[in-house]
Amino acid sequence: MKKLGFGFMRLPLLDPSDEASIDLEQVKKMVDIFIQKGFSYFDTAWMYCGFQSENAIKSALVDRYPREAFTLATKLHSGFFNSPEDCDLIFRQQQEKTDVEYFDYYLLHGITAEHYPKFEKCGCFEWLQEKKRQGLVKNIGFSFHDSAELLDRILLEHPEMEFVQLQLNYLDWNSEWIQSRKCYETAARHGVPVIVMEPVKGGTLANVPEEAAELFKKYDESMSISSWAIRFAASLENVMMVLSGMSNIEQVADNVGYMQDFKPLSPKEEEMVRQAADIIGSKIAVPCTGCSYCTAGCPKHIAIPQYFSLYNEEMLETAQKNWTPNMESYKQLTQTFGKAGDCIGCGRCEGICPQHLPIIEHLRSVAEHFGE
Repeated sequence: MKKLGFGFMRLPLLDPSDEASIDLEQVKKMVDIFIQKGFSYFDTAWMYCGFQSENAIKSALVDRYPREAFTLATKLHSGFFNSPEDCDLIFRQQQEKTDVEYFDYYLLHGITAEHYPKFEKCGCFEWLQEKKRQGLVKNIGFSFHDSAELLDRILLEHPEMEFVQLQLNYLDWNSEWIQSRKCYETAARHGVPVIVMEPVKGGTLANVPEEAAELFKKYDESMSISSWAIRFAASLENVMMVLSGMSNIEQVADNVGYMQDFKPLSPKEEEMVRQAADIIGSKIAVPCTGCSYCTAGCPKHIAIPQYFSLYNEEMLETAQKNWTPNMESYKQLTQTFGKAGDCIGCGRCEGICPQHLPIIEHLRSVAEHFGE
């Protein structure tokens, strides 16, 4: 397989305020371009796009291409089961939603120190092995958001796991919190190949500060800003696949263009990427990837990722401009969603955030900045 995978988490929407309102006609065109250029790996999950991502896979991919033309991965998150019987129920529904007899890759989704005991208690690792024995899953693994120390423990306790999906990008590479490099090296030491998620960090590395953008454009103005992030991840030897959550046709065309005949980063390019990481890291206010895991259980229906995105833009722009459109955008969002200041501090969002962000504290900053 080519090293680029199509992530079905950030699909184009008909209504920006409704993550389930997938623009299927545009998605079909995106899938067509992806497959026509020789790519085949598609990644979805039970709760992506308001639980509609797997349905979109059926409409845009499964119904329109022979089974051998694509590789399909999906996942099971600990927030939706309490027993092996629950896991079976979800698995059957995933088969129905996607209309496939088997999944090429199946992942226990979003393992952290908090959630690992539940996966163990419910026998999920054994459950997943049984699915493989039955021929319902071809390759078994898990996605992971925690420390390299915990990853090492899991791989020692479960050597049957055939791959691991990690958040890996050049901004998080040396982060002591995300631990991209440490986790990658741990997987490599165990001989377990890595699938990369969040290579562009939810779009953060596609919209970099001007100083970093100039660095890339001066070197090669024909390459998109996001291409450097995806090529960084794909250049790592133990990386088998890099997922990109593509949101429009232009992003698909750009990604397949430079990944069709992939060239790893040169030493000079690696150094440039490290310089860009230092620049970006010094300027970003809230390192949110926009995954929206935090919004489903928010009792005040706060548009957390959208508010953080606006806040980040404000922090980058207000130093140079007296006015930005972000204030108006914030007001418009509050007509549909709760305000940042409505947060009651229940902590549900922080418990599920893969980035381990102090969301409550950041929401206070957002509320103060936008003058609630």
